[in-house]
Amino acid sequence: MDLEERIAVAHGEKKVDLLLKNARIVDVFSGNIYRGNIAIHQDLIVGIGDYDAENTIDLHGQLVAPGFFDAHVHIESSMITIPEYAKTVMPLGTTSVIIDPHEIANVLGLEGIRYMINSAACSPLGVYIMLSSCVPATRKETSGATISARDLTLFINHPWVLGLAEMMDYPGVIHRDIEVMLKILLTLEKKKKIDGHAPGLTGKDLSAYIASGIDSDHECTTREEALEKLRLGMAIIIREGTAAKNLDTLLPLTDPKNIHRFLFCTDDRHLYDLLNEGHINSMVKRAIKSGIDPVLAMRMATLNPALHYEIPNVGAIAPGYHADLIVFDDFKNMDISQVLKNGQSIYKNGELTTSWELDSDISVRSTMNVKWLALPDIEISAEGTPHIRVIDIIPNQIVTRQLLTEGKIEDGKLVSDVKRDILKIVVIERHMASGDRGIGFVHGFRLKKGALASSVAHDSHNIIATGTDDEDIMAAVEEVIKMRGGLACAVTGQVVGSLPLPIAGLMSPKPYREVSAGMESLLRITREMGSSLEDPFMQLSFLALPVIPELKITDRGLFDVNIFDFVSLFAP
Repeated sequence: MDLEERIAVAHGEKKVDLLLKNARIVDVFSGNIYRGNIAIHQDLIVGIGDYDAENTIDLHGQLVAPGFFDAHVHIESSMITIPEYAKTVMPLGTTSVIIDPHEIANVLGLEGIRYMINSAACSPLGVYIMLSSCVPATRKETSGATISARDLTLFINHPWVLGLAEMMDYPGVIHRDIEVMLKILLTLEKKKKIDGHAPGLTGKDLSAYIASGIDSDHECTTREEALEKLRLGMAIIIREGTAAKNLDTLLPLTDPKNIHRFLFCTDDRHLYDLLNEGHINSMVKRAIKSGIDPVLAMRMATLNPALHYEIPNVGAIAPGYHADLIVFDDFKNMDISQVLKNGQSIYKNGELTTSWELDSDISVRSTMNVKWLALPDIEISAEGTPHIRVIDIIPNQIVTRQLLTEGKIEDGKLVSDVKRDILKIVVIERHMASGDRGIGFVHGFRLKKGALASSVAHDSHNIIATGTDDEDIMAAVEEVIKMRGGLACAVTGQVVGSLPLPIAGLMSPKPYREVSAGMESLLRITREMGSSLEDPFMQLSFLALPVIPELKITDRGLFDVNIFDFVSLFAP
């Protein structure tokens, strides 16, 4: 609506489209809850009070709050398209997300970013975009694309683009890498935001990083780390994903004096967890249960991200703000009965009230380009009793430890040691058909038989696999290739479960319920194979990420993040 009409309807000179009567309004500005009527016209809230309306809904004292924001998410990790993701999270109260299309960008480059922008237009979910800053994440792995500062100029002025996504290359910032500087300067010149990604960074290194203009971080894993970054001016984005869970650790740091500097995000959360645990709504409920004032907990999930990312007229209930609203009975259960986006009903009483689909013309090319490998290509020769480096998994974290131990030898080759839970892990390059592969060992999966393989392997998304023997590893890898990407389990050389992900090897075009059923089936199979991890595929996917400490593996070998260089499998 034009400005004059907005003022006229707010002034009560003509009927509004919708009046929500007898609401208890969650006011994230004042920190209070008060009773009132919410007047909505077209996509905006135009007033609080008594208005003549074309349609009136009596809420009988139900709570009304702004819709939730996810301040940092890789939708690709849900393994579904944006329209299907919207069907999943909008009934949970999420009306806006800030995405980093980093995963698909590492596979498809600018084509991947364009795909996500076009997909976002196919659903009512508010999708804002931070442009991927590190494609590839490092030069220590083979990705499917490289995105330069010049490339980012093609998207930086897009109205949905808020800035530059998580700057993982903190050494590049500190040491003034030319390409990193160009990306930062481009963003600052456009007066847009730059997200941080600096796990464990401290002291002068952290000060130099922040001085570049980076003003948020979602990688804090300890209260001390978050406090230092908070004191130096960073917004702290508390993450609760599938593999990385920091909510319980960081919530005690919040208080009414600093709550405006905290936001919520899921970063990487699998579809199974979205459907069974929830989305941002689950974080708000847990924050309230921990003792945080309910309105302040709501503020972290609504107004705070809108203010930090300078998104106008979103995240609160006030005249001129977009009518992105959730209706619920109480803070304890937070059972959401209705969701409105831009004044339109999206979800009511357990059902979506509108429908949307991905445009069939929006597609991407195949991304599986793998040189054929045979069983001997993943074998490791050994003599004597070698001392080896092993990736040691920390459950519910994406950081790992380095374990030094003796390797198991059979017929002159290093093999998985199931009794000690030390399994072979392999990363196979899938973008250039180079035949490159990294081979090592991992502790923590607890598989008693079989192997897992996946084309989801952060951040370059080569094929990653682990298992109890080479035959099963190769069977699982071959299934991933045949599916044009996906997840697979193999036992005794036979595929026993799979989930195709043909969109960049990351996402499925299928409805979210079908994808969820497929994922649940795979997780049941992994438990039958012996793994006790909550989601072994998610855990596996982060073992190839060479920007998160301590020991990781890429298609080029074992990588020690602490020294930022490759190391031999064989330790001194």
